Amino acid sequence: MLLSAAVSIAELRAGKLGEKYYSGRSRAILERSFIAFRSSTWIVILSGFIEPVLYLFSFGYGVGKFVGSIDSGSGRMVTYAAFIAPGLLATSAMNGAIYDSTWNVFEKMHETRLYNGMLATSLGPLDVALGEIAWALLRGLAYAVGFMVVVAPLGLIPSWWGILAIPAAVVIAFGFASMGMAITSYFSSYQQMNLIQIAMMPMFLFSGSFFPIKVFPGWVQGLIEAFPLWQAIELVRGLTLGVINIGLLGHILYFVVMIAGGLYFTTKRLDALFMR
Repeated sequence: MLLSAAVSIAELRAGKLGEKYYSGRSRAILERSFIAFRSSTWIVILSGFIEPVLYLFSFGYGVGKFVGSIDSGSGRMVTYAAFIAPGLLATSAMNGAIYDSTWNVFEKMHETRLYNGMLATSLGPLDVALGEIAWALLRGLAYAVGFMVVVAPLGLIPSWWGILAIPAAVVIAFGFASMGMAITSYFSSYQQMNLIQIAMMPMFLFSGSFFPIKVFPGWVQGLIEAFPLWQAIELVRGLTLGVINIGLLGHILYFVVMIAGGLYFTTKRLDALFMR
């Protein structure tokens, strides 16, 4: 029965554009991830939600008591808690997506060899990429919604535009997940995987989560503005504070490019590794 189903799927895709890479069954990857979530991984996901909330209360209200009001970057003064909340929301979306699309993917590629079995079926490399990235998106969305539920009653989202921070967080998670999976597909050791953490820590500290980047020299500001997390924070901060301008489209375009590039390189790499 399983064999006949696989043959039927292959026949339906025969002759269609991209048949080598995509069978239209990426939902099967999502189903597998959901089963794993119910068994054990929910603990890891819960810890990822708690972390930005702890940062918010310790820095936003602890350190914020001594900081007072701060320039949001648009000339508008806001409380320190309201300033860092968008940065933590964007960082939360990044973390939720990047961990699922890197360490989780690395284990399936090199430890459990799960992708070998998946790609021996009717699934194509784009099915696997989309399925894994979609799961990472759901995690990023869950973090964004959960964090918004915490900060909105505290009055840290002063604009109604802030509701759009949730779909923005999904776009951010999509960008980080697709690029994270693409990079991971080229790594073959745990030592190489540690480079991801090395890259994430400076982004978290210097991308404007806790203070405006104007404190740095001009050339350093230009370097920081190339960071994807800075782009994410500026997008979310503009929405939550109601600073709506054409620059927000530039941030969205940045992540569209990340998504397209990540999907392309992930698909090509998985095809080269497992579809020989």
